[in-house]
Parts: sequence; C-alpha cells; structure tokens
Amino acid sequence: MGTSSSNRENRVASLGLNLDEQKAVDRFRKDVVEPSMTSLVILDFWAEWCGPCKALTPVLEKVAADYAGKGVVLAKVNVDEEQFIASQFQVRSIPTVYALFQGQPVADLTNARSESQLKQTLDQLLAQLPIGGAAGEAKAEVEQFVAMAEQILAEGDPQRAAGIFGQVIEMAPENPAAHGGLVLSLVQADEARAALAMAEAIPAVASDPHLAQARSALELLANRPDEGELASLREKAAGGAMEDRLSYAEAVFAAGDHDAAADELLGMIEADREWNEGAARAKLLQIFEAVGLEDPWVVATRRRLSRLLFG
Repeated sequence: MGTSSSNRENRVASLGLNLDEQKAVDRFRKDVVEPSMTSLVILDFWAEWCGPCKALTPVLEKVAADYAGKGVVLAKVNVDEEQFIASQFQVRSIPTVYALFQGQPVADLTNARSESQLKQTLDQLLAQLPIGGAAGEAKAEVEQFVAMAEQILAEGDPQRAAGIFGQVIEMAPENPAAHGGLVLSLVQADEARAALAMAEAIPAVASDPHLAQARSALELLANRPDEGELASLREKAAGGAMEDRLSYAEAVFAAGDHDAAADELLGMIEADREWNEGAARAKLLQIFEAVGLEDPWVVATRRRLSRLLFG
C-alpha cells in the first residue's frame, strides 16, 4: 500500500504537480473540460465574500437556463477553494467569467454584466461554434416526440400515446418524461398491471416529476372497484364516518369519476380539515398530481380548494 502511494506521488511529481494540484485538475476536467467538449460552458470564478459575484450569479443562472436547449451550461469555480485553477487562468479579480468550448477559452464574458449583453455574446459564439451537433439534433427530436405523445394523451388516445412513448424510450432509454408518459398512458388504457411493471423497472428516474405523477396515478387507480363494490362504499360513506368517506373517494376516483371524488374530499375538508393530519387534503393533492397540475379540471378544483381553505 505504501509502495503504491509512493509510485503515484512520483508520477504526479513527474508532471510538476503535487497531489492537491492534481486533484484540482481532475475536478476541473470532470466538471468543466468534459462538458465543454459538446457544450459551451460559462465559467464563473467567484467567492463567498464577493458582493459583485453574488449580484452577477442570478443573471448567469437565468441566461444559462434560457440557453440550456442551445447547448450552454454554467460552471462555477470558487477561487478560495480552487486557488490552483484560478491561478492557471490568471484570475486577478472577481467576478471573472469566460466562455469555454472544447477545453479552450473562446471569449471573456467578464464585462457582460447584463442579461442582454450576455445573450448577445452567446448568440455570436453559438453562430460560430459547432455546439451540440448531431447530439443536439437528436435531443430536439426526442423532445418533439415527447411533446407529441403528451398532446395525444391529453386528447384521450392513451394507446397511441403509449406507442410513441415506447419509441422514444428506444431512442433515449434514460428519458424520464418518456417513462412517466408511458406509465400514465398504460394506466389510462386500463393496463394497470403493465403500468406497474414499467414503473417498478425504472428506479433510476424515480425522483423525476413525470414518473412521480405516473406513480401517483398508478397508486390511485390500481384497485379499481366493480359497480357492486362502489355502491357498497357509497352507502357506507353516506353514514358520515371519515374513514368510509375517504375510502369511497379513493374508489370513485379509481372508477373514473373525478368530480365525485373531489366533491367527497372537499366535503370532508369542510367538515374537519384537520382529521387524520389532513388526510383528505393530502389525498386531493395526490389526485391533482396524478391527473397533472396543468390539467383544466385540476386548475378548477384547486380554486375550489383555495376558496374553502382561505375564503
């Protein structure tokens, strides 16, 4: 073990760098140089104590977000923590901001302090540099197909949407929107078992909002009651017990009657909003997530909830 460490130190020394400097170079290569191979990197040298840096940060973040689809990313280097990297770029004052492409500075952005100045410079650079290339075109194509499938699903054709989402997954296996869309499509096509298998097979994107929506829908719709079960639950709910009312609301939503579920849950909230630590409101919010927060029915029902809570 001591021999291996000694050999490594000798190799690093032969490059003229000590271990800390080599580690700094490795971090910079991973965080900045590698992304710059296919993207235009905005490289921001900053420090916690630097007031102008803090003023510039939201501008850089907004521009980077606006230009993300064009192949622009933001990388930040704290000069106090990465003194060696800052010295290699001969940073004398901060903020200092460069544009990097394929590991090389292609523009000094330090004096572009406003959003319009930054965007003007980026537009000029993007017109001259081969940013994204075939990879960018493929990403745009995937996004186009995802948007098409989402529109088709919203229009009420889940089987056709599922086919398109499946094709997107073949093109981009890690695309979370496609996975979530496919699960939702299968749920809406009454293929809950297939939807469950899909959801369980993709844990790597479990935190993505698209899949979170699909999982909520799956949880709510998996135990769809038949007409006899639903009638029995409705009769029990009429007795007024909160547990029975919640069970009925879950069942009637699973049966496809969104309005009846919302009416029941809103009635429960009006009667006792604190019951079971706000269980009725939590269930209604889960339904909103499952249906989709931008859905017109959700928007209208959220207004009803707000009027009840704050009116």
